[in-house]
Amino acid sequence: MSVETRGTGVLADAALRGMIREGQIAADPAVEEIQVQPASLDLRLGTVAYRVRASFLAGKGRTVAERLAEFEMHRVDLSQGAVLEKGCVYVVPLAESLALPSGLTAVANAKSSTGRLDLLTRTITDGGEEFDRIPEGYHGPLYAEICPRSFSVLVRPGMRLNQIRFRHGQALLTDVELRELHAAESLVSGTAVISEGLGFSVDLKPAAGDLVGYRAKPHTGVIDLDLIGHYAPLDFWEEVRTTEGRIILDPGAFYILVSREAVTIPPDYAAEMAPYLAMVGEFRVHYAGFFDPGFGWAEAGGTGSRGVLEVRCHEAPFVLEHGQVVGRLVYERMAARPARLYGSGIASNYQGQGLKLSKHFRAA
Repeated sequence: MSVETRGTGVLADAALRGMIREGQIAADPAVEEIQVQPASLDLRLGTVAYRVRASFLAGKGRTVAERLAEFEMHRVDLSQGAVLEKGCVYVVPLAESLALPSGLTAVANAKSSTGRLDLLTRTITDGGEEFDRIPEGYHGPLYAEICPRSFSVLVRPGMRLNQIRFRHGQALLTDVELRELHAAESLVSGTAVISEGLGFSVDLKPAAGDLVGYRAKPHTGVIDLDLIGHYAPLDFWEEVRTTEGRIILDPGAFYILVSREAVTIPPDYAAEMAPYLAMVGEFRVHYAGFFDPGFGWAEAGGTGSRGVLEVRCHEAPFVLEHGQVVGRLVYERMAARPARLYGSGIASNYQGQGLKLSKHFRAA
């Protein structure tokens, strides 16, 4: 399928398979069907991790390999599994490479479970001047920069920590278009706050009980990313409870919270979590993960799904209040409707979710 015959917007699963057939997406070993998501492709770790002195971008006219020669400290063989240690920075060549035609751009992001472990994972490229952004016409390898921030993790080749989306032309919805879509589809429970995306707020007054979130413990064991539903939550997390509708965020601490609103992504659209405002307070809501077509959509098994918030406080303690707007969803049109929707016929760990840790932990 040539670029000219693709629709405008985010490419769906059928177009991704076409890119694989045409060699625009190449991989060693070959791409597996499980990697193809409704609106994105999962990327896989290669066989070696480079421990580096600092995070870096290749920069115009330079390759990642050249920069690794400057910053590499030592290499870690992943073939039998290896631990990436908390607080360290690693660069891992990915199994996939790209040969993008003119007119196609790409954006990468960490997968939801990666973000919920505070496992900072970003994609870098040869000549790259931004993280996670791949320009049209890019031909070359892909690398994951990985920095475990709360927990050390055990990784192996083939693990999928980040994912990539491909766009043809302008895909973002304007606020006017987003209001029209909300009027037709009811994108969010309650009042829609629309300003450069769909705003969402934090829930600190749960319908039942007083559990509002989790805070990562500072000294824990290693998490094996292959083990699903394995770990006891309280071995790694402290429960955050309140009856007052507010909590105080501690500097440097990492929290899992949940949005007050339930959101819906209709099947002809996709969304990405983005920061709301740089000046809303002394904290940052991480924005790991894409929202696939069908997330929270009733016909794909959802009744609206709340967004899990990955929050890190900055230099000063900060009072976070119930209903405070902390982020936004940026909606994009799909170039075509996916053959399969999130939550319908594929393994979807977070359809219909509320407050929920990553899939590696046993249900509380």
